[in-house]
Formats: sequence, C-alpha cells, structure tokens
Amino acid sequence: MTRHVDFDRLHNFRDLGGYRTRNGRELRWGRLYRSDSLGKLAGEEAKADLDRFRELGIRTVIDLRYPWEIEAKGRVPEQQGLDYLNLSIEHRPYDQAEIDPELDPWRYLADRFAEVADDGAAELREALEAIAAEDGPQVFHCASGKDRTGLLAALVLALLDVPEDVIAADFALTELATERLVADWHAANPGRTLRWPAYGRAPEQIIRLFLADLTARHGSVHAYAVDHLGIDADLVPRLRDRLLVS
Repeated sequence: MTRHVDFDRLHNFRDLGGYRTRNGRELRWGRLYRSDSLGKLAGEEAKADLDRFRELGIRTVIDLRYPWEIEAKGRVPEQQGLDYLNLSIEHRPYDQAEIDPELDPWRYLADRFAEVADDGAAELREALEAIAAEDGPQVFHCASGKDRTGLLAALVLALLDVPEDVIAADFALTELATERLVADWHAANPGRTLRWPAYGRAPEQIIRLFLADLTARHGSVHAYAVDHLGIDADLVPRLRDRLLVS
C-alpha cells in the first residue's frame, strides 16, 4: 500500500492506513486521508487530479479552514455522494510568513496548537464524531495539510492508541512537501518577502511539544477529549471499530 497519493497540484495528500497501535491492531488503508487544500482540485487545469481524487471513493471532506480562506481559495468541487463539512478549528488567525525569525519556531507553533486545542473544542469534537460515523473513505484538510491537519491527525492517532513516535513521524512527513509549499506561497504572493525562514516546516518537535503540553494539562489525550472536547463515552470505541483491523 502507498502512504503518499500522487497528485500534480496537491503536495501533501497521505493515507493514514498501516499505522499500528500499542496492542498490535492496524489502521485500515483507504479509509482516512489527510491533505493540503482540496480547493486546488477546482478548475480545468486540475481535471486529472480531480479524477484521481474521485477514484479514491471519498464520501466525506472535512475542511478545517476559516470561511474566509475558502472564499479566497475555493473548496473541493461538489459531487453527488460527497458530504462536505467546514469546521474551522482555529479561532486566532496569524500569518506564518510574518513570524519573527528570532522566536523559537517550534515552541511558538506548539503554543498556537495549544490555542487551537482550547478554542476549537466544538469543531474538533464534531470532526471526531464525523470520522467515527462514516464507514467509507474520508479526508480532512486545511491549507497546507500541516498544522491544523497535523493536530487533528495527532488526536485521532492518539485516541486510537498509536505510539507517540509514530504520531511524530507521521507529522514530520509534511517536510517532504515543504519545498513545494514554499513555492506555492511565492506564486500566490508576488512581491512579498517570506520573513520566516521555517515556513512550511513540520519537524517532530512541534507535535511532541504539543502532546506533552496537552498531557501535562489534562493527564492524557483521552482525558482532554473527554473533559475539554466533551466526547461521548462510545466515540473512541466507534473510532477504533471503524478504523482498526486486527
């Protein structure tokens, strides 16, 4: 099976299948994907990519971006049998291109992740419920498929009891797309200077810091999901039934 799904316009589309839990179960292939913006599938020049996307049989798209991002950059094209949810989990926007180069970048981003985990409780709960409810293929995404997408992926994997080393390694796979993400930024922002040299980076340290902070504050990711997100008692078992095989 292939983790990276190749597209011309999408740079960070990945299958979460194959990861093993601590008790030896495995995520099903072809059931849950993570991606950069599916708005890139719109337009005649994206027809081959859109055909490839449709071949995956995806039934639900969870778009984690702000409504104003969708208005500016577009969304996945509508099609029969495809459910679309816009769940904007981030509530305090910031411009990564303008992050102060003098800051500790990984600590800074981990702190932004903590804000999303606090502010976006309702949307994160709804996203987890949507993932647990559908037995067909699904995908969730933000703009680059890096931060908001990486946070939700980490929560899903942690609730499935995937080891932290695996979660961190999955997060860092975005580094393979960094060069293309930076090129996209320059193409979309002619004449602007990219002030932050770590734009598009996704080292393991970010998600490890975030998970450590979440555990220090709540006791565990599961406790955070119960106490702060307010998930139902049966949500994690439903996630595991849908996504895991022996």
